Amino acid sequence: MAEITTVTFDLWQTLLLDERNLGEARALVRLEGAQSALSTRGKDFSIRHIREAYNSCFVQCRDIRDSGLDVDFIEQVSIFINHIEPGLTNSLDQAVVDNIAHTYADSFLTHPPPAHVDAIEVLQGVKDLGLRIGLISNTGMTPGFTFRRYMEDRGMLEYFHTLIFSDEVKLAKPSQDIFTIALDALGATPEQTIHVGDHVLNDVVGPKRCGMKTIWISGFYERVDPNDLESMPDITVAGLSAVLPAIAELSDRLG
Repeated sequence: MAEITTVTFDLWQTLLLDERNLGEARALVRLEGAQSALSTRGKDFSIRHIREAYNSCFVQCRDIRDSGLDVDFIEQVSIFINHIEPGLTNSLDQAVVDNIAHTYADSFLTHPPPAHVDAIEVLQGVKDLGLRIGLISNTGMTPGFTFRRYMEDRGMLEYFHTLIFSDEVKLAKPSQDIFTIALDALGATPEQTIHVGDHVLNDVVGPKRCGMKTIWISGFYERVDPNDLESMPDITVAGLSAVLPAIAELSDRLG
């Protein structure tokens, strides 16, 4: 059996803990920012209209991710603007588009979710085990470069040998390709790697299809079929604090 050399982490609800009210607050910043920027060019739209465009953008981007792909951040902003009015992006000055994009990205830092209280301790523990550490995250409505700022501000960034964000590679979990990119960057094989995350499809099924071991953090999602072997993690834990003992247990099993 291969020796464990590498651990990859999910981000959302694993190393950071987001809440619906924070997501709604970020959305409002994006809507008001777009409304303000467009009004400077005589384009007056109600918040309700812009919200409908934002929701349509969300659905379109979600459907793309569900296919295993993703769009880069600038493309997502363009999709949003063009849902406000078809073809609007091409009729705007670049400065207006940049203004909307800036507010869209920085809304995450205006209403940031807290990092998990155990995040640094767990990352340090994995580092102390001599294991390489990677991040594999679907980005949603927030770009990877904003997550890097968030992680650096909280002392998390230094622990990672590589960070793979879906908007930057235009691939999304649970696609096997995004895991392969991370493994290649880390110089690891699937058999040498444990993936840690909360989402059954993205963080258990996806990495298992690649041959990786999995530690599933329960409590955020449920397994639809408890008897489904594909969605059965190697170890289930109730919280991030239990990940280090789980890594040790898996390493002992494989040793």
